[in-house]
Amino acid sequence: MRACGSWRVTSSSPASPESTSADSGRAKIPEGGRFAAAETASSRQRPAKAILVVIDGLTPAAFEEAVERGTAPTLAALAAQGEYDRAVTVFPSLTPVCLSSLVTGADPDAHGIPHLVWWHRGENRLVEYGSSFAALRRAGTRRSILDAIFRMNAEHLSPDVTTLYEAAEGAGLTSAAVNIVCYRGRTPHRSRVPGVTRIAYGPKRFFYFNLFESDFTGAPLSIGGRHVGSNDRYAAAVGRWLVTRDGFDLLVYYLPDYDYASHAVGPDAAHEALARADASVQALVDAAGGLDELLARYAVVLCADHGQTHVRQAVSLHDLVTDLGLATASNRAGMVYTDEPSAVLERLAEEECVGAAFLLDGDDVVATADLDEHPNGRARAAAALRNPNAGEVLVSAAPGFEFLDLAGRHHVGGGSHGSLTAGDSEVPMLTIGLGPPPASITGVAPLILRHLGVALDRAA
Repeated sequence: MRACGSWRVTSSSPASPESTSADSGRAKIPEGGRFAAAETASSRQRPAKAILVVIDGLTPAAFEEAVERGTAPTLAALAAQGEYDRAVTVFPSLTPVCLSSLVTGADPDAHGIPHLVWWHRGENRLVEYGSSFAALRRAGTRRSILDAIFRMNAEHLSPDVTTLYEAAEGAGLTSAAVNIVCYRGRTPHRSRVPGVTRIAYGPKRFFYFNLFESDFTGAPLSIGGRHVGSNDRYAAAVGRWLVTRDGFDLLVYYLPDYDYASHAVGPDAAHEALARADASVQALVDAAGGLDELLARYAVVLCADHGQTHVRQAVSLHDLVTDLGLATASNRAGMVYTDEPSAVLERLAEEECVGAAFLLDGDDVVATADLDEHPNGRARAAAALRNPNAGEVLVSAAPGFEFLDLAGRHHVGGGSHGSLTAGDSEVPMLTIGLGPPPASITGVAPLILRHLGVALDRAA
């Protein structure tokens, strides 16, 4: 090789409407454990509406520690009312891929989003959704911004899958989305930013980082200041406005700033960012008049899109296979577009930075390592390989390694994600008023639609 068990909460007493402190029914979660509150919202009268909260990049360990210690008091109070377990995301465990699966209930082979950066065979060009701002510039700033904001939803996300918003509004319900990058819906929206003329089709109530705002909420600008939680603060203002007016049947509430902090300082050290995310969830509780009032109105799913692990070394996947094909990579996953997949696999098998490389041989997955060592590893690898936009060879980085993006950017010294490993792939999954949590993020959309009374055949 070349260098290169079942648990329950200790207290089931609900939090008071005035407080969601750590002492209000705090859940006790042993490491790797799961639990169900003795009396949950699902065992009381079921609320008619639903909220999906997604905290980008939140690991199960960070969630469980915060709940156990009460350092995220709102999350702890919610956990004391619900059912919790660890779930598994899709591969590659990268935000555009994972959010597309969360919102559609589909694996990557069905929804068509293969990675943060990929080769568009039909247009003979790179698509870059934002591995870094420097990578956006390298791929072409204007084109990449259009890809990330518009084309991902309008063109790249398969028309054969149905989003939560499309399904809910097709059934006559009102859906709302705050900040989430997978937003495809049926309602046309014009940007509030002068000079942006392109129409975006999203849910009826649509808020996308100040760029698109279906309603005037008085929310602050979300531009800049991610290190102090500007996007989560914007989400909190919009969420407060929506809940105060009970202005939706379904709300998808996306908090991206924890992931940004975790990339910078690592998944074990982003405590301030988690506190800010907790405060943004508390904004929904306050707007409803308290925790009991919130849960009387809304069933809740709270989860992450992917995990994150520490990075100590970055490597160029492109340099490893440049004579055999085109490599597209960032974070801890990569793809190789090649006419010589077996030769690529053979070469990557010798690289220390490669945890596993794999390809399809007919219906069989051929890999350089045992995929069954990872959570649902073989099935997730197969679904990624069958994505029509994926490379012929897919690559999962070894622990501690990251692949450089188009501009050579990396997160060495901080955290990253994308691989098949458990640290990148497991997410916290908390449900309140919906029954047991799904084992995969692909189970979230069907669970919510079933709760809303929308036929499951509306989802992919």
